[in-house]
Amino acid sequence: MDRILMAHGSGGSMMHELIEHIFLEAFGHGDGRGDDAFVSEPLSSCPEGMRVVLSTDSFVVTPRFFPGGDIGRLAVCGTVNDVATSGADVRYLSCGFVIEEGFEVDELLRICASMAQAAIEAGVEIVTGDTKVVERGGCDGLYINTTGVGLAPANRLLSGTSCKPGDAVLLSGTLGDHGIAVLSQREGLGFATDVVSDCAPLNRMVAAVLEVAPGTRCFRDPTRGGIASTLNEFARQSGMAIEIDEQAVPVDERVHACCDMLGYDVFQVANEGKLVAVVPPDEADAALSAMREDEHGRKAAVIGTVAETSIAGPLVTVRTHLGATRIMDVLAGEQLPRIC
Repeated sequence: MDRILMAHGSGGSMMHELIEHIFLEAFGHGDGRGDDAFVSEPLSSCPEGMRVVLSTDSFVVTPRFFPGGDIGRLAVCGTVNDVATSGADVRYLSCGFVIEEGFEVDELLRICASMAQAAIEAGVEIVTGDTKVVERGGCDGLYINTTGVGLAPANRLLSGTSCKPGDAVLLSGTLGDHGIAVLSQREGLGFATDVVSDCAPLNRMVAAVLEVAPGTRCFRDPTRGGIASTLNEFARQSGMAIEIDEQAVPVDERVHACCDMLGYDVFQVANEGKLVAVVPPDEADAALSAMREDEHGRKAAVIGTVAETSIAGPLVTVRTHLGATRIMDVLAGEQLPRIC
């Protein structure tokens, strides 16, 4: 790796290589689990020894406004979801803005209003931030960084390392809506203009699932790299195999048609308002019902199971509609740049 490429930010295998060989070697492995947020040990200074959960993310989407959302809503929802999927009650957000000289104030006001509305929906507060203005050409209009802080019970530690054979894999709704909505807006694809991003805060859904399925192993919001990256991360973390039934996976017909036309694998397309959960088999029905009762989970489904790994190692496989089985690969290069 001599230079950074766009593919290093795609959420696929090259991004994992960058994290593993650059950032983790420089900064250490943290808690070593490889989840989307850091979860502390129980702290005596917190009520009942609760754990602090912390996550940060930067948002550079192009275009900044797209059907169903914008960069501001994306920044709030993305960080809220990363903290919530670690089992925490999300409390506070910080936000940092890098703004290019000449950026229109009216557009900035629209974005901030959208962030404020998303924070209200999630029930969180934006409490601090920072602003930097760079010379014209120094960035692509606007970049936003958000950091989220939450508290989780000391006895709750959700992680992909916890998956066990027989567990059910649940998905809260249709795949690929966000990636295709952004692509259609950026490229002017008339056939897909009515696809709307799924960008939404999922912390209330997470809480509802945990209420009825306290044995939940892990959650993840499948953003960059799509559900393919998420499930492969779970398999790698736990050393398990994951088997997915393609016919059980909900996909909007318009998204499916767009992916077929452009040669995309819908399992690799980004989402910003979907949840993957791995739960014990005896809690699957309750977890599914909780998802479907949430406004963002009406089309939730059980899409697969966790199994013992074979000699081939911790793989994710898909049983197709033809009855064949294929490997679900992670994204190897660049597919949909600047989607989050």
